[in-house]
Amino acid sequence: METGSKVIEDFYNRTWLYRYEEPISPATLTTLWSLSVAIFSVGGMIGSFSVGLFVNRFGRRNSMLMSNVLAFMSAVLMGFSKMALSFEMLILGRFIIGLYSGLTTGFVPMYVGEVSPTALRGALGTFHQLGIVLGILIAQVFGLDLIMGNDSLWPLLLGFIFVPALLQCIILPFAPESPRFLLINRNEENKAKSVLKKLRGTTDVSSDLQEMKEESRQMMREKKVTIMELFRSPMYRQPILIAIVLQLSQQLSGINAVFYYSTSIFEKAGVEQPVYATIGSGVVNTAFTVVSLFVVERAGRRTLHLIGLAGMAGCAVLMTIALTLLDQMPWMSYLSIVAIFGFVAFFEIGPGPIPWFIVAELFSQGPRPAAFAVAGLSNWTSNFIVGMGFQYIAQLCGSYAFIIFTVLLVLFFIFTYFKVPETKGRTFDEIASGFRQGGASQSDKTPDEFHSLGADSQV
Repeated sequence: METGSKVIEDFYNRTWLYRYEEPISPATLTTLWSLSVAIFSVGGMIGSFSVGLFVNRFGRRNSMLMSNVLAFMSAVLMGFSKMALSFEMLILGRFIIGLYSGLTTGFVPMYVGEVSPTALRGALGTFHQLGIVLGILIAQVFGLDLIMGNDSLWPLLLGFIFVPALLQCIILPFAPESPRFLLINRNEENKAKSVLKKLRGTTDVSSDLQEMKEESRQMMREKKVTIMELFRSPMYRQPILIAIVLQLSQQLSGINAVFYYSTSIFEKAGVEQPVYATIGSGVVNTAFTVVSLFVVERAGRRTLHLIGLAGMAGCAVLMTIALTLLDQMPWMSYLSIVAIFGFVAFFEIGPGPIPWFIVAELFSQGPRPAAFAVAGLSNWTSNFIVGMGFQYIAQLCGSYAFIIFTVLLVLFFIFTYFKVPETKGRTFDEIASGFRQGGASQSDKTPDEFHSLGADSQV
């Protein structure tokens, strides 16, 4: 909503004036606007934590299909809020689309991880992040004053989510259900075998089936995995810690601070048309997600995540220097733009796509839904904290605000280096076995030890 913030605030002001015959106070306007932004993350927190309620009962594909009802509801509420002179409808619509987003950030990477062959799991998992950044870019472009970000068309812009939801309802029924869900959760081996043949394009799927059956046998030996069990059991404690910290490394890296307040950052940097610079960062965002898609199966998840975190930390330092010296050296505005673009580029190399799909890789079929719920809640909660808190941090710290993110990025780098195993080229059961054997915590420290967990396996 960053691009059209002034238009929405004008709507709030006019609505208040119509109802109460007096202008809205600045404090009330700020509260309503902050609520409109934050309520999306609150919905995301609730939605992400509810993933497990759907995927085991209805299946991965059907859960994605059913969730589109929320998108339709949100589109109607936000699209007709201006006509009804109701900012409450807009805020409720934001909450519902947050619920939808929270659910889909669990459903989609889980489904993609389960239908993908091991050799392409990382690349296909990156498509989830590519969809997110493409959506951000399209929203930024359509939010321009010249297109739909104006007083007459903004309700159509917010109601536009109806279109992709409708497309998904038309296309998704032709997609197969997850073969892992069919075999392990439903015990429908023939259906799972038929789906695998279509997905792999071959009649010989015996190795995939054998791997799934072994995972199923392992799951039957374990008791039902609840969210609390993830933290109580030594078998799951380390992978859930890794999943949570990687989600935090995505949101507490400062990327949402850049996107939430990118226009104001560019204005402070002296850019004459800051909205176009913001769109430029969206283009960089998308371009480097595509780069990650092509290199993730070669370089590996852990390596790309480390490169991304280190690069972001360097760019955050550059951004701080540029904004601090801007008054003395006007040309520093160009350095700040380069730093922001670099920050976004490094984010999409690692911390952007990897935390989403690596959760599916760290857990076997049994604990996976509960793990996605916990990881998703961590992601959306930290998203909420940054969205609500960064403006106050920026007021308090000024140009030094990004130093806080630099410190966090360094801490996440250290954690990733010592604790996160490589999952490239390994089956779900091999990864889970590594944690069961208790060797994962030491496996990252040296290349020889790491090799024993398959870190150097080639695709």
